[in-house]
Amino acid sequence: MGLTRQYLRYGPAALFGLVGSARGRAAFVTLRGERGRCVAVPACEHVFVWDTRKGEKVLILKGLKQQVSCLCPSPDGLHLAVGYEDGSIRVFSLLSAEANITFNGHKAAVTALQYDHLGGRLVSGSKDTDVIVWDVINESGLYRLRGHKDAVTQVLFLKEKNLLVTSGKDTLVKWWDLDTQHCFKTLVGHRTEVWGMALISEEKRLITGSADSELRVWDITYIQEVKDPDEPESKKSKESSPGAEENTEDDETLELDEHPEERLVKCSKVGSIMREGRDRVVTLATDRTGKILACHGTDAVLEVFSVLSEEEVQKKLEKKMKKAKKKAKQNSEEEPETSVELSLQEEIQRVTNIRASSKIKSFDLILSPKGELKIVLLLQNNVIESYNLDLSAQVPQAVRASRITIGGHRSDVRTLAFSSDNIAILSAAAESVKIWNRSTLQCIRTMDCEYALCSLFVPGDRHVIIGTKTGKLQLYDLASGSLLETLDAHDGAVWSVALSPDQRGFVTGGADKCVKFWEFELVKDESSVQKRLSMKHVRVLQLDEDVLCVRYSPNQKLLAVSLLDCTVKIFYTDTLKFFLSLYGHKLPVLCMDVSYDGTLIATGSADRNVKIWGLDFGDCHRSLFAHDDSVMYLQFVAKSHLFFTAGKDGKIKQWDADKFEHIQTLEGHHQEVWCLALSPNGDYVVSASHDKSLRLWERTREPLVLEEEREMQREAEYEESVAKEEQPVVAGETQGETGLAGRKTIETIKAAERIMEAIELYREEMGKLKEHKAICKAAGKEVPFPVNPILRAYGNITPAAYVLEVFKKVRSSELEESLLVLPFSYVPDLLRLFNEYIHLGSDVELLCRALLFLLKVHFGQITGNHMLVTVIENLKKTTISRVSEARDVLGFNMAGLQFLKREIEAKDEVTFFADATDRFEEKKRKRKKKEKMVLAVL
Repeated sequence: MGLTRQYLRYGPAALFGLVGSARGRAAFVTLRGERGRCVAVPACEHVFVWDTRKGEKVLILKGLKQQVSCLCPSPDGLHLAVGYEDGSIRVFSLLSAEANITFNGHKAAVTALQYDHLGGRLVSGSKDTDVIVWDVINESGLYRLRGHKDAVTQVLFLKEKNLLVTSGKDTLVKWWDLDTQHCFKTLVGHRTEVWGMALISEEKRLITGSADSELRVWDITYIQEVKDPDEPESKKSKESSPGAEENTEDDETLELDEHPEERLVKCSKVGSIMREGRDRVVTLATDRTGKILACHGTDAVLEVFSVLSEEEVQKKLEKKMKKAKKKAKQNSEEEPETSVELSLQEEIQRVTNIRASSKIKSFDLILSPKGELKIVLLLQNNVIESYNLDLSAQVPQAVRASRITIGGHRSDVRTLAFSSDNIAILSAAAESVKIWNRSTLQCIRTMDCEYALCSLFVPGDRHVIIGTKTGKLQLYDLASGSLLETLDAHDGAVWSVALSPDQRGFVTGGADKCVKFWEFELVKDESSVQKRLSMKHVRVLQLDEDVLCVRYSPNQKLLAVSLLDCTVKIFYTDTLKFFLSLYGHKLPVLCMDVSYDGTLIATGSADRNVKIWGLDFGDCHRSLFAHDDSVMYLQFVAKSHLFFTAGKDGKIKQWDADKFEHIQTLEGHHQEVWCLALSPNGDYVVSASHDKSLRLWERTREPLVLEEEREMQREAEYEESVAKEEQPVVAGETQGETGLAGRKTIETIKAAERIMEAIELYREEMGKLKEHKAICKAAGKEVPFPVNPILRAYGNITPAAYVLEVFKKVRSSELEESLLVLPFSYVPDLLRLFNEYIHLGSDVELLCRALLFLLKVHFGQITGNHMLVTVIENLKKTTISRVSEARDVLGFNMAGLQFLKREIEAKDEVTFFADATDRFEEKKRKRKKKEKMVLAVL
């Protein structure tokens, strides 16, 4: 076997240039006990926490591969639940920035997350139409609720009742009773998708936002209120104001249970609040107190409403009643009986509209005890804006408090370049050029520019040149950050710029069918004595088609020009005579590069192929199917025949031009990769994507063996296929409204395999022990028993204890799914071991949970097996006694904690009054002292 060539692996080094992704939502989080200052935003697969006051990134919650799709902070402010595109949910601690809990239940992106008011349960809605309730404390799934026919858009817990409200793109709002886990009511009064929901007026009103400019308002009346004969049927059954819309059809409610008298909630439409925006609602939310309601559409305006409390409503009614009585008295001498009601617009008042600098993608708001409203907006153009709104003012006006922009571009980066010393990175977009320090990833210069398409560092790294969409060349001085010169280079876009190998000039190619040659020169500056750098046009090469890319050969003898007619033409640089034509691509060549020794040229095209050609005869060495979409950028690694390609499929790939092999794929970007740049020493790759992120990749010292890489790829494909397989069916479970929360993943399969291996080891060791006893009996003396190396590694534990150790290591959220995969042949041994463990009193809660699940799943086989009758009888006795013991311990501990709480509260009250008395005495002494001084003066 011949020697295999070793390559060095490139790995992700950093993600930068991103303030916040437009997917997901922004959320205020509590850091170091301070609320309303730090905001968490999705950033591709990570979550960034920004300090809005300082404009600094204070925390990064690192994700894996999938993009973040949803965020929700816990009520205690210590955790943040993050939903991902693949349907997984991770709960991060904001103190340690680590993911403590992982839930896998959804098959598609998580679209909605909500904690209950205590933070013990978490509910998630997804694009797969399912709603799942998770137990955060036990780290497990409780149940899955099925009923929606399209993606779930919002989920809300009701604090007082054990109820859940969900909305979806199927135009329905569903009410779920979590005690019985079924849908008992469906609101069908919407014509289009329900995009958002919010509860106001102490959960007695529901507001829904749809695809029109109406915010529909529904009255919620609970069963106790319905039964009370003294109270009216609904809190406010009144006609809506002229602006509100009454529609008998919209008031329809569909009851899904057979007994309407058993329903828990009555929900009727009372009217509508009209928004100013004409498009769909994107986000509809209230602050934590429910006093402020805000919403926005697909535009840049956030509409803020104030919701009156019951006391304020009563005051307003009394005021209105007095006015009505006064008016009635003036009109007639007798005092008639007047009935006054508040309109919906009077109860939910418009406060103000906040216009952001760009389209709003999400927002969050906090109402401080002083009455000041803090609002944070995540915008489409990679910006976070925060506003303060003083609600006590006569005419409340929003004041912009801060704007986080320095960390990235407003639009997609279309060109990248590395400085010759490998330290500085240039990135340019439609509005600005930024220079970044590679080691610190800090932006050190920002300069305004026109729409940039190509760029380069001038030799010396003190100046940069930008080619724009309007055909201009812009020269910038990095020291001052100023624009030195602008030249009209081409009549169309400047698609490509290439530095000449002698570093005395450069060449540009444009949409005006011209290739222009430029030289650097020093000219006298009018404003200063010193000379400054300038560009001089020296030659032009006229062609028949638009020029898309230009590249020099390293010896500067040849110039390669890519044209819109799908060919690459090679010219002699000195005479501009035609040398070769490289044809074979079906679509235009968008990028190309020449190897360091001038022997090879690689071309990447919109036809998704990369072709490798010889520059001596123009023969095609190999055509490679490179990407699933257009190849956007191609560049050789310095002093090698390895090259990188970037594609619209979001992948960056490394290739060997000698062996025509794919070496590795750099996966990280979630959308199209527009461009990349390699450092002159080949140690770093930087790439820019439509997801607004810039990523830095670093060459490691780790060798990469192609066979191992292919094996890893096959394993990853297998794991992906396992996750997409049909879920195992639970005996006795119908595909109704409810189901198991978890789903089969490669982790659950591995956990089941570990349990099976442990049980097999237990069986083997038990068999060996029997044989050993027989040998000892025959020999009439004690023979040393050989200990299994695995058990020795665990500290010479028994085989039964080893099975328990393996069992305890299964994640709580994956336990049910792992047991579901477990074949029945292992269950009898597991039940016998459970009996042994529970009798000893170890991990009673975990074992009872697993035991009850196994009994539910394998009920028929267990009851039909006579060998297991005694085991089940023993389990019944030991389980009941141990569970009651555990309950007693918990009850005693709870009583003790409550006693301690009362003691502390009583002590604090005494201290508080003691402090107040001391302060009063101090004030008295000071007053007497002052009076004495006044008398002395007199």
